[in-house]
Amino acid sequence: QVQLVESGGGSVQTGGSLRLSCAASQLTYRMAWFRQAPGKEREGVVAMRAPATRRYADAVKDRFTVSQDSAKNTLTLQMNNLTPEDTGVYYCAADDGQLSWQSLLQPTAYKWWGQGTQVTVSS
Repeated sequence: QVQLVESGGGSVQTGGSLRLSCAASQLTYRMAWFRQAPGKEREGVVAMRAPATRRYADAVKDRFTVSQDSAKNTLTLQMNNLTPEDTGVYYCAADDGQLSWQSLLQPTAYKWWGQGTQVTVSS
């Protein structure tokens, strides 16, 4: 069992930045950030697969950056140039199984989840 705790959410205006953190009881082979807007399905934001694979959703490329601190078991998501479309609850997720590139951003491919942190971007 892997415990994940997100933090760093908040409210910002369009063009602002936020940094989300995910404290994990352990880092796993695959870790990811997802988000869910009201009335919408959960969608993948960025996925990491050891040792160095990163897959970003097209909607966040060039604006979001994921990093990992192995010493602190922490995953960080730096979000820049935020827009109202980025509003939602952001979740950290983890899994230890093999997975293809094509499936890295599928929510069903992860079995451990944090409780989420709210991000609100106003215009």
